[in-house]
Amino acid sequence: MRLGMRLLKDLCMTTEIVVPTLGESVTEATVGRWFKKPGEAVKADEALAELETDKVTLEVNAPAAGVIAEILVKEGETVGVGALLGTIAEGAAAAAMGASKPAEKPAQAQVASAAQVATPSAVQAASPRSPNVDVLAPSVRRIAEETGINPATVSGTGKDGRVTKGDMLSVIEGGAASASAAPSSFFEKAPSPAPAVRPAAPRTIEAREERVRMTKLRQTIARRLKEAQNNAAMLTTFNEVDMSTIMDLRNRYKTIFEKKHGTKLGFMGFFVKAVLHALHDVPSVNAEIDGDDIIYKNFYHIGIAVGTDRGLVVPVVRDADHKSVAEIEKEITGFGVKARDGKLSLEEMQGGTFTISNGGVYGSLMSTPILNAPQSGILGMHKIQERPVVVNGKIEIRPMMYLALSYDHRLVDGKEAVTFLVHVKDALEDPQRLILDL
Repeated sequence: MRLGMRLLKDLCMTTEIVVPTLGESVTEATVGRWFKKPGEAVKADEALAELETDKVTLEVNAPAAGVIAEILVKEGETVGVGALLGTIAEGAAAAAMGASKPAEKPAQAQVASAAQVATPSAVQAASPRSPNVDVLAPSVRRIAEETGINPATVSGTGKDGRVTKGDMLSVIEGGAASASAAPSSFFEKAPSPAPAVRPAAPRTIEAREERVRMTKLRQTIARRLKEAQNNAAMLTTFNEVDMSTIMDLRNRYKTIFEKKHGTKLGFMGFFVKAVLHALHDVPSVNAEIDGDDIIYKNFYHIGIAVGTDRGLVVPVVRDADHKSVAEIEKEITGFGVKARDGKLSLEEMQGGTFTISNGGVYGSLMSTPILNAPQSGILGMHKIQERPVVVNGKIEIRPMMYLALSYDHRLVDGKEAVTFLVHVKDALEDPQRLILDL
């Protein structure tokens, strides 16, 4: 098959699939996965592969319509900008390649159909529930090959019903899969009589471990966070804010706000405005150290930390001081969608001067956020929790939130850090201050 494709490629017009420009200062990427296989038809601009860099995940699109002639780089391999990933056959050659696929003979189809009717295990193997080999975890594949257990017969407890390593080990221990074992390997496509399951192997340490290479993004997160700890004199100061006024304001106007602006009214817009108010009064928190110099920023690009399945990313709301609450909320909502789908660009995550991290969405009550270097400050938001507080000499139940400001003590003094945090607290508890610039 490979020789035939190579000969066909030599006889026809092909288009190269190359690694695109990855962005400023990014020179290499890892092939995360291929969406197509050799011999499959593709449309122009259709996504072919996913590349993981140390900053973002991006897709490689088809430069032309045709058929995948050859894939030269496997998943997990590292490539540089401009590297050849594969080729696409175009025109008549693409049609010839599609026609070269062997068609199933009627007699073979009848035999396969009869086998499926006669053998329950064959019906299971052909059912929609059979797992795609490409989506199984390496540990599941390994256990399946060693024991002969077909993952299609195992009830999955993972995401979207996927079979996990723990599910396979449970079957081994319970001996529940003896009647539905796979062929000599479950990767074989043709049905065949099911042999007896081999005796369960002891659960060694190796069987309960899984080694997975860190993605480029995770490697960068690990390196940058450690550098922040090593290079900055990081310290955290805390305060708490009564969220009653903001919550009442939000509940009162959220329906009208959404109808007029087409986006929901959250808490982040208020926090960004409160931070901007505090940064104006304490400029050192919006500055950074460069060698022996201090660079004071006369602009306000606010980074919003967003957690994704791939790791933490920080898109930036640029010139936030020139935007309304509605504009800020719209932009943050858009960033959330892009982050979830892995569509954030490098430009959208560069140039921040201060960062806000909301651990409260995950239930965090208190934390000490790590600086996003080279910035000198990061504000941590947390879970809103009703607590008893003293108000005008009386104990009342109020929705309270702990705030945490981590800062670089080389640049920001304790007095400035506390002043900044108090300004944020005052602005949130009395939003009229923002309007009157008090």
